[in-house]
Amino acid sequence: MRPLAGLLVLALAPLAGCSAGVTGTATPAATGEVGTLPGDVDGLGGLVLTAVPSGRPQVPDDELDPPAGPKTLADVAGYAEDAEREEEVLTDYGYRWGWERFWGTDDDLTSVFVDQFDGTAGAASYADDLARNDTEFYGGNPDRDPDHLPDGCATLTVEDPAEDTRLTGPAAFAWCAHGPFTVSVAVVSTDTEDALAQVDDLVELQLDRLPRG
Repeated sequence: MRPLAGLLVLALAPLAGCSAGVTGTATPAATGEVGTLPGDVDGLGGLVLTAVPSGRPQVPDDELDPPAGPKTLADVAGYAEDAEREEEVLTDYGYRWGWERFWGTDDDLTSVFVDQFDGTAGAASYADDLARNDTEFYGGNPDRDPDHLPDGCATLTVEDPAEDTRLTGPAAFAWCAHGPFTVSVAVVSTDTEDALAQVDDLVELQLDRLPRG
């Protein structure tokens, strides 16, 4: 699976490998309203945040490589070194589609990714895999039960990122399972305290926009 901030810095970072099989243990977050689930990728895109509290400008989807915006199973599988195996894993998870959105500049970026699955188990497993793989890539110790976010979320801060991560400064990450959705957020900022505060706000804003089925 793709390292979240590897795409956040315009996909310059190497790609972390995905584990084979369903191993996630996350519990879906319990926020949001019960409602109708998106029936296609455009419906999902309509639920993804279009602005961030920091006021950073949105980066046009086609200015990123790979482009942001709507994602198919094949698109996401293509982030892995073994795309064929990744596609098998995502199919087992019940992956349907995703959407990615970015704000800011090369040195100060924010990203929100939302992925939709057939059910809660696949979303929880995917969130768990993202947290594990990103932590292995960026280093540090994730908080798998942050008291400032709903159950099913994990966070990570990186104070002094290694050069090969291509992070341009202190960063914070969050991965959450929410019903049949996985929400992944990353922020690069001036310090980890500010980055984590922004991540917390974005997670809550995004979860509030998603139905739980």
